[in-house]
This record gives sequence, structure tokens and C-alpha cells, in this order.
Amino acid sequence: MTEALKTELVNFSELTGEAGSARRAELARHVATLFALTSDRCSDEQVDIYDSVLLRLVDMVEGEVRRYVAEQMASLRRGPEETIRRLADDEIEVAEPILLRSTVLRDTDLIKIAEKRGNAHRFAIAQREVLSEELTDVLVRQGDLKVKRKVAGNDGASLSNASIMALISDAASDATLQLSLSERADLAEAHIASLVSVASEEVRRKLHAQGRSQEAERVDEAADVAAQRMSNQYWLGRYDFETARSRILLLAKRGMVNEAALRRFASEDRFAEAVATFAWLVRCGVEEVSHWMVRPDPEPFVILAKASGFSSITVGSLLGIGPWRHRLTPEVRSEAMASFERMTIAEAKRKMAHWNHTVLH
Repeated sequence: MTEALKTELVNFSELTGEAGSARRAELARHVATLFALTSDRCSDEQVDIYDSVLLRLVDMVEGEVRRYVAEQMASLRRGPEETIRRLADDEIEVAEPILLRSTVLRDTDLIKIAEKRGNAHRFAIAQREVLSEELTDVLVRQGDLKVKRKVAGNDGASLSNASIMALISDAASDATLQLSLSERADLAEAHIASLVSVASEEVRRKLHAQGRSQEAERVDEAADVAAQRMSNQYWLGRYDFETARSRILLLAKRGMVNEAALRRFASEDRFAEAVATFAWLVRCGVEEVSHWMVRPDPEPFVILAKASGFSSITVGSLLGIGPWRHRLTPEVRSEAMASFERMTIAEAKRKMAHWNHTVLH
């Protein structure tokens, strides 16, 4: 098959000149379609042959044909890498399907294109299902407002602190960007506070002056969403504690609920199960514990954990999951651990003796 493939696909003798234009287009479509249908069964050597042939063909055909080839290649799990990179760096009409969907492209490929090409290419990249921090840094730094809006609204985009702050700064004059940011689940408490501060009356006034009343109303909506996210209730509503409680009760009947299980749930970021396990181990209600483990001040949790004899490893892991992964700054988390390690079990029990349910909530 390999020899036949070489003979059929690499014969370019009849493709030169104006007369060969139709034949070149036909062959490019044929080879792209054939590869798309057989890619999962091709050996690495055969993929390389297709790659060399397609790479030569796409440089010989018009944009419409290159677009067809790109559409065939875009959704493949494995493909002719050089050809796909070539198509991704083409004019946007050709590159778009590759930039949107191809998993063959690496981060380094996408970053080069985002830096080299214009906002149309960046906008397509910004719509990918998964975007790394390094890639979003480039998109946010070099992209226009349309690109930034798309990045902010992409749940699969990982954002560095620098990119988040840059987007919040730009959001000061853009209600759509404010709303997209306010709906993200990965903003830290400080980011949310900054976002609330930029959703200002000044922005609304400018939008009304420009006749953009609908956007002005969205500023209020963005501020409301961001403010709500700063409340405990927002975070509590994201988890199914009742189902988690039922699962933990079943495990408890089998003698499988202990501190090791708690650490396992923490390592997997299974917050609802961790809350239910902690509640069972300290003999408290799940509702009470869920409130302690969502609030931006972890002191009550730290005292209860100390009084109950938990290890510092367990406490440290719990301080980094669920809402606390977003709500606690590294400084607050570090101080909570220092407080836990300084405190004796006797001191923790004395503090608990003076508490009541109102204080704990």
C-alpha cells in the first residue's frame, strides 16, 4: 500500500501550468478526503506521506480549495502536522476551522500564530475549548476588545493574574466584558472586588450618552452578579451537599469514613464529599460545616479542626479546595495554617466552649 500511495499521490508531472489547475484542485480535495476517512488506520509512515503530498498541494491551489482541505483536517485526532500548521497560518478564511478545532496544533503553534497574525486569527483561537495561561496571556495582551470578550467568556480558558487584571481594567469601559468576567468561576475574591468597583455609574453615564442604553443596563447586571459571587450563598448553591451526605453515610456504615478518606476527597477537589466527611467526623451537621468551609474567614474551621485532632496535612489540603481555592489568598491560607500549628488542642476546645451557632455562622 505504501508504494502504491507514493506512486499515486506524489506524481505531480501533470499538475504544472494553467492546464493543471483543475487537476490540482481535484487531487487536493481527493487526498484530503481520503486521509480524513482513513487517518485512524494509517501508520506513522503513511501519515508522513500524506503530509508531504498535502503540504505541496496546498501551496499550489486556490484559497477555496485550501479551505476545503482545512475543513477535512480540522477535527482529526491525528493528522499531517506540517500541513495543518501551514493551513493554520493561512488567511483567516482558510485557517479558521483549524484554529477553532484542531487538537493537532500545539500551544507553541497557537502562540506563534497569535503573535504573528491579526485579530481575526486571535478571535478564532479564543474560541477553542481549552486555552492555556500562556496562550491567553498573548490573546489578552495583543487582542482587540472582541478577542478579550471572547477569552473572558470562555470557561475553558485559564487566566493568569496578569490577564485577569488587564481584563478588569479594560472592563471599566465595557459592560459586555464586565458581565463575561462576572460570570467566571475562577476569579479570586480580590478580582471580584475589583470588578465590582469598575462597574460604575460613570460607565453607565457614558453608555447612555452614546445611546447604548441596553449595554448600560448590563452594567448593573454585571455588578449584581459579581457582588452575589462574593456571598457565601453563591458558593453553597454550586454544590449538592444532600447527595454527598447520603454517599458518606453509606461509606460510614462500611467503616470507610476516616481522615484518610477526607484527604482523598480533598486531593480530588470533591468539595461536597469533603464537607460531608468532615461533618461526620466532627459530629456536626453538614449545613453548619458547609457554612464554615465556604466563608472567606477560615478561623472557625481551623479551631474546630484543631479541637478535633486533625493533622496539619489534612487541614492544609482542605484550605485549598472548593470555594477556598478561589476565595482565600495565599496569605490568608498561610496565616490559617500558622494559626492551626500554634494552637493547642486545649486552646481550641476552650474557644469552642464560648461559641454559639450565631458566631459559627
